[in-house]
Parts: sequence; structure tokens; C-alpha cells
Amino acid sequence: MEELAGVRGVSPGLLSAGLGSVPAAQTYLDISQGNRVFDSLYGEELPPKAGKLSPKECRAWWDAAEERAASAPADIVPSLLVSTLEASGVGARVGGGASCAFSPQASRRKQPGSPPKKLSGTPHPRSPTLPTFEARAANLSGLTTLVRRLRGNDLLIAIGRAPPEKNGALAIGVAGRGFGGVLTSDSTRTDGYVLSTDVAPTVLERFGIAVPSQMSGQAIRSEGSVDVAAIESLADRMAAISSRRGPVIGVSLLVWLVVFGLAALVSSSRVERVAVRLAALSVVYLPLLLLAGAALEPSREGEQLLAMVGAPLLAALTLFALRDLRALAIASGLVVLAYGVDVIAGSPLTSLSLLGPNPGLGVRFYGIGNELEALLGVLVVAGTGTALAAFAPRLDRRRAALAFLGIGLLCALVFAAGRFGADVGAAIVLPVGAAVAAAAVAARRRRTALLAIAAPLGVLALIALADLSSGANAHLTRSVLDAGGLGDLGDVAQRRLQLSAHSFARPVVLVFLPLVAGLAALAVARRDRLEAWLRPVPALRAGLLGAVAATAVGTLANDSGALLLEIGTAYILVFAAFAWSERKA
Repeated sequence: MEELAGVRGVSPGLLSAGLGSVPAAQTYLDISQGNRVFDSLYGEELPPKAGKLSPKECRAWWDAAEERAASAPADIVPSLLVSTLEASGVGARVGGGASCAFSPQASRRKQPGSPPKKLSGTPHPRSPTLPTFEARAANLSGLTTLVRRLRGNDLLIAIGRAPPEKNGALAIGVAGRGFGGVLTSDSTRTDGYVLSTDVAPTVLERFGIAVPSQMSGQAIRSEGSVDVAAIESLADRMAAISSRRGPVIGVSLLVWLVVFGLAALVSSSRVERVAVRLAALSVVYLPLLLLAGAALEPSREGEQLLAMVGAPLLAALTLFALRDLRALAIASGLVVLAYGVDVIAGSPLTSLSLLGPNPGLGVRFYGIGNELEALLGVLVVAGTGTALAAFAPRLDRRRAALAFLGIGLLCALVFAAGRFGADVGAAIVLPVGAAVAAAAVAARRRRTALLAIAAPLGVLALIALADLSSGANAHLTRSVLDAGGLGDLGDVAQRRLQLSAHSFARPVVLVFLPLVAGLAALAVARRDRLEAWLRPVPALRAGLLGAVAATAVGTLANDSGALLLEIGTAYILVFAAFAWSERKA
């Protein structure tokens, strides 16, 4: 990155090489087609490719790549960039080891005794007045020479050789008129970070050619001033997110379980209740400490210490000030408020927290991700019920129901709107949870189904209107509102269902699912006892029912269904445990 940024006239940044870890050929294919999906959604593996191929080998490789693209539930068109250019009268010359990923004819070499061959529409090298797109391999010194030769509307895009060695991102630089700062795009809304699928729209827009609907990327632009250290810091943070989640989150939860569990087992009933409350509040506060970790950017050990010690400390302070359900309500409200303010402000902290959307995997780059959607579904709905039970226990049922609906819909707009949280799932999960809780507290069972259906539809309509009027161009707009018809919508649904099914095959889920099933069976068997705990606090009971509904719907509707089930169940248990400790008091 430092060497590329040192070339005068080049705007630097990072390029997401793919969805997860992908081979170099997949990165170049994604560039050529302006669209990408997870490897698991293809019907077969990408054929292996090493270096330059003969024309015959390139044709065979290309046929296999096209057949594989047709198996994906998406509009994947390999070489769409080159074919669009040629259809508009722009010549294309593609060479180097990545040439087969751009065109099946790109690697053709002159055969002995035959005249040179060229792509259809390719101008003669001696006709510089005709527009031409060219891809080639070059070293750093050659790049410097190319930048110096740029004239007029010329555009140069330099990409590090794929795949990346460590950070999951490649160095990228763009030179030409209109560029002079750090790279970004509407795909990422992150300074210094763009996608492989953004390259093709950038090239087409420079030639004044309309971007095909099959391309999902957005044109690259530059903003502000160049800060190489900030770009490298961004790369390091994104690379650390996946590897730190286990040591920071998993180890912290395990330590709390052991420490507070032992305290509860070997002590008096009073200490037992305090231990349960401290454990519950620590889990609730954990996302807040992870947001602070994104701001402080400590080492792995520092972030682990921040979470492991910071969350119980906040829990103890809160419990010292507020000894009952008010402590749980305040803790839930602070976490929701912190993430709400962060996404409204357009801050990158949510994305770079360990519970954020993990942009390093190339999936989502702003707003909230599935992990936050899962826990917010519980914190918002069950947290509202806890707050009503703690601060307004005598509030009549009608007003309590309105409180559930009002808070749930407000949070849905914040966390689902394209300009803020940009999570379509939040537009479904939060309204459903709020509607079920409202119906439960109002004792209007006949209206539960109607509210559960109408609420998310209404929120989706409001968010769609807001996204269209504000030009947010977020996930809802691009994947649903801009879909080319029922076929495209069907592809979106199929992708989400397939990814959700794959999420249940993860080893950690196979361990967790029996536990979830066992807890569900236990809840059914002991429903009378649960009802006795919650009967004195009907608002909390309604909030927990809404949280269960939100988790169930999120599991079914999300492309990471297993993740929603894991996290949602864990946070429901936290609220149930706190309610249990209150009843024993």
C-alpha cells in the first residue's frame, strides 16, 4: 500500500478481494462481471487456473466458468465489462495472467504463420483517437511511467496481485481526472475501501456507458486527503475482527460463566441472586464495550481485557445504583442508544466493532450486521418490557401496548433505514417483536397475527420511501426495489435461504442446537413456573414473548438463521435469568 500510494498522482485505497477467502481467478472474474456471490452458492467449484493459458485451455476454462456462473441464484455474467464496452464501440485489449477471467478470447496469441488476431471492435494500435480499454500486468516502475503518460480523460486503475497475503484486501490506486484523495464508493461508504465489483462501473462511467443492471458495484470516487497510515490501520482492524471474536467474546463469556456460576453455587441465596444479575448485566453491556474497542483500537489482549473486566465493572456500578429491574432496563437502553447514535452519525465504529458486519469478509460495510440484529431484537423488545415493568408498573395496558409499538417502530426505522443501520432484517424482526409484545400486554390475542403481519410491511414501505427519496441506495433499494422482476426477487430469496441453510452446518451450531432444543423443551415443560415468575410483571412477560417472536422470525427470514437463533436465545436467557433472580428476592 505504501509503495502504491507513493506514486505521484495515484489515489490509494483497499480493494475487497471477494466474499471471504477466494482464489485470484475469482477476484478477476468478479471484476469482469461487476457482481459476486458466495462460493457456496455456486453449483460447483471454480476450475483451477495457474498463470497464462493457451487459447484452447482458456476456452475450456471459460466454458467451465460460464457454466458455473449459470448455477448461481443471481445475474452473474462473466466478461460483462468487456462485452458492454465492445457493444458500445470501445475496444478492449486484455493480457497478463488474469486475461482469461476477462474474456475467453483475451489470451489468444499469434500462431506460427498466421496473422495477429484481435477482439471484435478493438481499434488498431495506431488509431489512438478511438476509445480503448486495456488490462495488463505491470510492476511499480512501469506503473509510474503509465501515470505520467495519462492525458485528458484517461483513467488508470492499478490493483495489487491477487490473492492478498494477509489483510483480506488488495492495494488499489486510481489516477486520472477527478481523483486526488482517498478512494471510496457507495458500496462501502468507507474512506479507503472499495469492492472488486466497483471496478467495472468505474470504467463504464468514465467511457460514458450505462452500467448494466447485472452489475451490483458502484463507481469508485476519491474524497478528502490521502492518509496512508489511516488506510493501513483500517486494513489491520478489518483483518483482526474475525480472529478476535473468539478470544475476546467467547473467552469473556466463558470466564463470566465460570466465575459467576461458582459464586451462585457455593454461596447464600442473596449472593446467588447478585451473581446472576451481574452475569446478566455483563452480557448486556458486552456490545457497548466492543463498540468502545473499535474506537480505542487496542491490541487483542487489550480488547480482551476491556471486554472481560469492563462489562462486569459497568454491571456492578449499575447494580449498585439500581438494584432491581431498573438496572436491566438502563443497561439495555444504553446499548441500544449507543449503537443508534453511532449509525445515525454515520460513524465507522459499528462496522469495525467485533459485533459489527465484519467488512473484512466482503459482506457488509456499513450499518449493522446479523449479530447486532439478533441481540437488538431482544434488547429493544424485552428491554422495553423491562423498562415498563420497572418505571411504569401501573401504566394501563393500552398505553403499554403503544409504548411497545412506538419504540419498536422507531428503532426499526433507525436500524433498517439505508442512511443509518441499513439492515433490512431489522425492518422485519423489530416490528414483529413489538407487535407481538403489544398484543400480549393488551391481551388482544385476535389482533396478534394482524399486527405481526401489518407492522413489518408498514415499516418496509416507510423505509423504501425514505431510501428512494434520500438516494440511500442501500441493500433494500439495490436488491429488492431495483430488482428486474419476480425472477430477480426469487434469486434474492433463494440466496438467503441457501445461505441460511449453510449457516446451520457450522460445527459450533451443531453443538449449540441441541442446547437450544433442550431449553425450548424445558420452557414448555416448566411453563407454569415461568408464568408464575412473570405474572407480577406483565409488561416484562409481553416483552419476552415479543423477543421470542423476533428471534424466531429472524431465524427464518435471515441469511444467517443459525446466528440469529444462537444470539437471540442467549439474550432471551439473560432476561429470563434476571427475572428469575427478581422472583427469588
